[in-house]
Amino acid sequence: MSGRISDSAVRRLSLYLRMLRDLDRSGVELVSSRELAERAGATSAQVRKDLSLFGSFGKRGRGYEVGPLSETLEGILGLSREWRVALVGVGKIGAALLGYRDLRDRGFGVVAAFDVDAGKIGTRVFGLEVLPLDDLERTIRDLHVEIGIVATPPEVAEDVARALAQAGVGAILNFAPIELGPVDGVPVSTVDIVLELEGLSYLLAAARRNADAAEEEGG
Repeated sequence: MSGRISDSAVRRLSLYLRMLRDLDRSGVELVSSRELAERAGATSAQVRKDLSLFGSFGKRGRGYEVGPLSETLEGILGLSREWRVALVGVGKIGAALLGYRDLRDRGFGVVAAFDVDAGKIGTRVFGLEVLPLDDLERTIRDLHVEIGIVATPPEVAEDVARALAQAGVGAILNFAPIELGPVDGVPVSTVDIVLELEGLSYLLAAARRNADAAEEEGG
Protein backbone atom coordinates (compact mmCIF):
# COMPACT_ATOMS: atom_id res chain seq x y z
CA MET A 1 0.00 0.00 0.00
CA SER A 2 1.28 3.48 -0.83
CA GLY A 3 0.23 6.78 0.64
CA ARG A 4 -1.02 7.77 4.04
CA ILE A 5 -4.28 6.41 5.42
CA SER A 6 -6.68 8.66 7.32
CA ASP A 7 -6.52 9.21 11.07
CA SER A 8 -10.02 7.76 11.38
CA ALA A 9 -8.90 4.55 9.68
CA VAL A 10 -5.94 4.27 12.05
CA ARG A 11 -8.31 4.69 15.01
CA ARG A 12 -10.54 1.93 13.67
CA LEU A 13 -7.54 -0.38 13.27
CA SER A 14 -6.71 0.27 16.93
CA LEU A 15 -10.29 -0.62 17.88
CA TYR A 16 -10.16 -3.81 15.83
CA LEU A 17 -6.90 -4.77 17.53
CA ARG A 18 -8.35 -4.17 20.99
CA MET A 19 -11.32 -6.40 20.17
CA LEU A 20 -9.12 -9.10 18.65
CA ARG A 21 -6.96 -9.17 21.78
CA ASP A 22 -10.07 -9.53 23.96
CA LEU A 23 -11.36 -12.34 21.74
CA ASP A 24 -7.97 -14.07 21.78
CA ARG A 25 -7.89 -13.99 25.58
CA SER A 26 -11.37 -15.54 25.58
CA GLY A 27 -10.20 -18.40 23.36
CA VAL A 28 -12.12 -17.28 20.26
CA GLU A 29 -10.35 -18.35 17.07
CA LEU A 30 -12.52 -16.87 14.31
CA VAL A 31 -14.39 -13.58 13.98
CA SER A 32 -16.50 -12.15 11.17
CA SER A 33 -16.34 -8.63 9.73
CA ARG A 34 -19.89 -8.15 11.02
CA GLU A 35 -18.83 -8.93 14.60
CA LEU A 36 -15.86 -6.57 14.38
CA ALA A 37 -18.09 -3.89 12.89
CA GLU A 38 -20.68 -4.17 15.65
CA ARG A 39 -18.04 -3.73 18.33
CA ALA A 40 -16.35 -0.81 16.51
CA GLY A 41 -19.51 1.04 15.57
CA ALA A 42 -18.70 0.59 11.87
CA THR A 43 -20.09 -1.52 9.04
CA SER A 44 -18.93 -4.86 7.66
CA ALA A 45 -18.00 -3.12 4.42
CA GLN A 46 -15.90 -0.56 6.33
CA VAL A 47 -14.03 -3.29 8.20
CA ARG A 48 -13.24 -5.12 4.97
CA LYS A 49 -12.17 -1.87 3.30
CA ASP A 50 -9.89 -0.89 6.20
CA LEU A 51 -8.18 -4.28 6.24
CA SER A 52 -7.89 -4.46 2.44
CA LEU A 53 -5.63 -1.38 2.57
CA PHE A 54 -2.91 -3.69 3.87
CA GLY A 55 -3.57 -6.98 2.13
CA SER A 56 -5.98 -9.87 1.86
CA PHE A 57 -7.26 -11.27 5.15
CA GLY A 58 -9.94 -13.78 6.01
CA LYS A 59 -11.91 -16.21 3.90
CA ARG A 60 -15.43 -15.75 2.60
CA GLY A 61 -17.92 -17.59 4.76
CA ARG A 62 -15.30 -18.33 7.40
CA GLY A 63 -14.15 -14.98 8.75
CA TYR A 64 -10.80 -13.85 10.13
CA GLU A 65 -8.40 -15.86 12.24
CA VAL A 66 -8.16 -13.90 15.49
CA GLY A 67 -4.54 -14.64 16.42
CA PRO A 68 -2.88 -14.04 13.03
CA LEU A 69 -4.96 -10.91 12.32
CA SER A 70 -4.09 -9.53 15.74
CA GLU A 71 -0.38 -10.03 15.06
CA THR A 72 -0.73 -8.41 11.64
CA LEU A 73 -2.44 -5.32 13.06
CA GLU A 74 0.22 -5.05 15.76
CA GLY A 75 2.82 -4.91 13.01
CA ILE A 76 0.86 -2.35 10.99
CA LEU A 77 0.41 -0.11 14.03
CA GLY A 78 4.06 -0.48 15.04
CA LEU A 79 3.23 -2.37 18.23
CA SER A 80 5.46 -5.38 17.65
CA ARG A 81 7.99 -3.58 19.86
CA GLU A 82 7.89 -1.30 22.91
CA TRP A 83 8.07 2.46 22.38
CA ARG A 84 9.97 4.49 24.98
CA VAL A 85 7.97 7.41 26.34
CA ALA A 86 8.78 10.51 28.43
CA LEU A 87 6.14 12.49 30.33
CA VAL A 88 6.40 16.20 31.17
CA GLY A 89 4.05 17.46 33.87
CA VAL A 90 3.31 15.24 36.86
CA GLY A 91 0.03 16.85 37.89
CA LYS A 92 -3.25 14.98 38.20
CA ILE A 93 -3.40 13.93 34.55
CA GLY A 94 0.31 13.14 34.37
CA ALA A 95 0.27 11.08 37.55
CA ALA A 96 -2.79 9.20 36.31
CA LEU A 97 -0.94 8.36 33.08
CA LEU A 98 2.04 7.07 35.04
CA GLY A 99 -0.30 4.77 36.94
CA TYR A 100 -2.03 3.48 33.82
CA ARG A 101 -0.65 -0.05 33.58
CA ASP A 102 -2.30 -0.67 30.22
CA LEU A 103 0.25 1.64 28.57
CA ARG A 104 3.10 -0.83 28.92
CA ASP A 105 0.83 -3.76 28.12
CA ARG A 106 -0.03 -2.01 24.85
CA GLY A 107 3.61 -1.35 23.95
CA PHE A 108 4.32 2.07 25.50
CA GLY A 109 6.86 2.14 28.33
CA VAL A 110 7.14 5.41 30.24
CA VAL A 111 10.83 5.60 31.13
CA ALA A 112 11.12 9.22 32.33
CA ALA A 113 8.96 11.88 34.01
CA PHE A 114 9.73 15.59 34.42
CA ASP A 115 8.33 18.54 36.34
CA VAL A 116 9.36 22.05 37.43
CA ASP A 117 7.79 21.78 40.91
CA ALA A 118 10.61 21.46 43.46
CA GLY A 119 8.22 19.61 45.75
CA LYS A 120 7.79 16.85 43.14
CA ILE A 121 11.35 16.59 41.84
CA GLY A 122 13.12 13.62 43.39
CA THR A 123 9.90 11.95 44.51
CA ARG A 124 8.69 8.69 43.00
CA VAL A 125 5.33 8.36 41.30
CA PHE A 126 4.35 4.76 40.59
CA GLY A 127 8.00 3.79 40.92
CA LEU A 128 9.36 6.41 38.53
CA GLU A 129 11.54 9.24 39.84
CA VAL A 130 10.42 12.73 38.85
CA LEU A 131 13.32 14.59 37.23
CA PRO A 132 13.91 18.35 36.79
CA LEU A 133 13.07 19.77 33.39
CA ASP A 134 16.70 20.84 33.02
CA ASP A 135 17.58 17.14 32.62
CA LEU A 136 15.15 16.63 29.75
CA GLU A 137 17.48 16.80 26.75
CA ARG A 138 20.19 14.61 28.27
CA THR A 139 17.73 12.04 29.61
CA ILE A 140 15.83 11.71 26.35
CA ARG A 141 19.07 11.22 24.49
CA ASP A 142 20.50 8.73 26.99
CA LEU A 143 17.28 6.68 27.27
CA HIS A 144 16.52 6.84 23.53
CA VAL A 145 13.04 8.22 24.15
CA GLU A 146 10.85 8.24 21.04
CA ILE A 147 7.51 9.69 22.20
CA GLY A 148 6.90 12.68 24.46
CA ILE A 149 3.73 13.36 26.44
CA VAL A 150 2.84 16.94 27.42
CA ALA A 151 0.61 17.19 30.51
CA THR A 152 1.40 20.76 31.53
CA PRO A 153 -0.63 23.97 31.92
CA PRO A 154 -1.52 25.42 28.50
CA GLU A 155 0.71 28.48 28.79
CA VAL A 156 3.89 26.39 28.74
CA ALA A 157 2.73 23.49 26.56
CA GLU A 158 4.17 24.82 23.30
CA ASP A 159 7.57 25.51 24.86
CA VAL A 160 7.64 22.02 26.37
CA ALA A 161 6.64 20.45 23.06
CA ARG A 162 9.42 22.34 21.31
CA ALA A 163 11.94 21.22 23.95
CA LEU A 164 10.84 17.61 23.42
CA ALA A 165 11.18 17.96 19.65
CA GLN A 166 14.61 19.51 19.92
CA ALA A 167 15.69 16.79 22.34
CA GLY A 168 14.97 14.21 19.65
CA VAL A 169 11.54 12.64 20.19
CA GLY A 170 9.75 11.55 17.03
CA ALA A 171 6.15 12.21 18.10
CA ILE A 172 4.29 14.11 20.82
CA LEU A 173 0.97 13.48 22.58
CA ASN A 174 -0.49 16.67 24.05
CA PHE A 175 -2.91 16.60 27.00
CA ALA A 176 -2.68 20.34 27.67
CA PRO A 177 -5.93 22.18 26.87
CA ILE A 178 -4.48 23.97 23.84
CA GLU A 179 -4.29 22.94 20.21
CA LEU A 180 -0.73 22.39 19.00
CA GLY A 181 0.35 21.81 15.43
CA PRO A 182 3.55 20.02 14.40
CA VAL A 183 6.56 21.37 16.28
CA ASP A 184 9.84 21.60 14.37
CA GLY A 185 8.56 18.90 12.01
CA VAL A 186 7.52 16.55 14.84
CA PRO A 187 3.85 15.44 14.65
CA VAL A 188 1.66 16.38 17.62
CA SER A 189 -1.63 14.72 18.54
CA THR A 190 -3.85 16.59 21.01
CA VAL A 191 -6.26 14.90 23.40
CA ASP A 192 -8.88 17.51 24.32
CA ILE A 193 -11.26 16.12 26.95
CA VAL A 194 -13.55 19.16 26.71
CA LEU A 195 -13.96 18.69 22.96
CA GLU A 196 -14.85 15.04 23.52
CA LEU A 197 -17.43 16.03 26.13
CA GLU A 198 -18.85 18.67 23.79
CA GLY A 199 -19.23 15.97 21.14
CA LEU A 200 -21.18 13.84 23.60
CA SER A 201 -23.22 16.89 24.59
CA TYR A 202 -24.20 17.36 20.94
CA LEU A 203 -25.31 13.72 20.66
CA LEU A 204 -27.41 14.00 23.83
CA ALA A 205 -28.95 17.29 22.72
CA ALA A 206 -29.73 15.91 19.25
CA ALA A 207 -31.36 12.82 20.74
CA ARG A 208 -33.47 15.03 22.99
CA ARG A 209 -34.49 17.25 20.06
CA ASN A 210 -35.49 14.18 18.03
CA ALA A 211 -37.48 12.81 20.95
CA ASP A 212 -39.27 16.14 21.45
CA ALA A 213 -40.04 16.36 17.71
CA ALA A 214 -41.43 12.83 17.68
CA GLU A 215 -43.58 13.60 20.72
CA GLU A 216 -44.98 16.73 19.06
CA GLU A 217 -45.80 14.80 15.90
CA GLY A 218 -47.46 12.04 17.89
CA GLY A 219 -49.31 14.51 20.12
